[in-house]
Amino acid sequence: MGQEQSSPIDENIPPQTLKDRSVESVANYIKDGHAKNVVVMVGAGVSTSAGIPDFRSPETGLYSNLARLNLPYPEAVFDISFFRNNPLPFYTLAHELYPGKYRPTISHSFVRLLSDKGLLLKLFTQNIDCLDREAGVPDDKIVEAHGSFALQRCIECKTPYPEDMMKQAVSERVVPHCFTPQCNGLVKPDIVFFGEQLPENFHRNRSLPSTADLCIVMGTSLTVQPFASLPSFCSEEVPRVLINLERVGGLGTRADDVLILGDCDAGVRKLAAALQWEEELERVWQETNREPNDKKENPDALKKSKDENLDSQITQLTKEVDESLKIQDEHTSWLREHLAEKGEERSNANTNAAASPARQVSMMKLKADTSNVTDKESPEARTPPESGFNPPAEPNKDSLAKIPLTGIGNPSL
Repeated sequence: MGQEQSSPIDENIPPQTLKDRSVESVANYIKDGHAKNVVVMVGAGVSTSAGIPDFRSPETGLYSNLARLNLPYPEAVFDISFFRNNPLPFYTLAHELYPGKYRPTISHSFVRLLSDKGLLLKLFTQNIDCLDREAGVPDDKIVEAHGSFALQRCIECKTPYPEDMMKQAVSERVVPHCFTPQCNGLVKPDIVFFGEQLPENFHRNRSLPSTADLCIVMGTSLTVQPFASLPSFCSEEVPRVLINLERVGGLGTRADDVLILGDCDAGVRKLAAALQWEEELERVWQETNREPNDKKENPDALKKSKDENLDSQITQLTKEVDESLKIQDEHTSWLREHLAEKGEERSNANTNAAASPARQVSMMKLKADTSNVTDKESPEARTPPESGFNPPAEPNKDSLAKIPLTGIGNPSL
């Protein structure tokens, strides 16, 4: 089932379920007890006010800033084939985006409030940032369509990896390996990379919107399949509310579609006001503030623009990338000097004698190890040897549908 035709419905056509296509009508529908099974579908737009940059903005998006890591193409940071041969770029990014650095937004807290009131049937999210979990939405109410940082495992034997060890590895920007001795495979969070299947939990719950009595869609472009098809599973008479910067997908084509266009947090506050949930929403949101009481946010701090927050996050990410590149450069220099010294010692020791088989193997291994180090003077050195991976000039469009876009919604959004 794909997206519906995008032509807006004629304003003269009356709703079937709601009294009219307004925020107040949706609020009355909920207050009157008609919305007992609400499905919520969210994308990167609900997380941007937390300070997390999106992925695809031309100048400020994460993909643009990842160019400093000398990737064959920006999306390679989420390509499973590239990760197998060079996981460092991903862990450089993970160091900046790992859960715990960002506070859930008012939009996340609204979903939590729906759950607290027993109205939330399921939250479908494209984001990988875990902010809905940090807002207090129960795990069993969340379907992470593109995975998240919540769990991690070995990419070879699938053995789960301890959360505390992963947190330490990300903090130190060290690539973790499976602790099963006979495996020693690379470990990564359960984020869906290009070339990987969507989680089973998504497929198991994909048809759940057909049982909902209200659908709320927030902060998504609805362009990445199969997530984009979810709203179309709702019954024709079920109200669908879009809280988004612009109309997307098939939203606005049915008689009971209500559009609240603009910033997600502003739209959520408008709906909460109509529901008379404002004080409850603020209380739930304040629970996510980890600052000490004497550092609680004040009104002036809350007025800080999104552009200022975004600039701050981009500056921090750039700093982290520069540090990683410095580490790589220093390691490259050390290896070259080490190889030169070893070669000179061997030449002085016996200029005419052939090296022993053991030393030949050792030197071959050492040279192979250095081939994975980025060489700014040699483009060929940027492609890991023996990988058989030749990334296309542009990412495969079929694969793009599988990647998470920010948040980090899913990187693919």
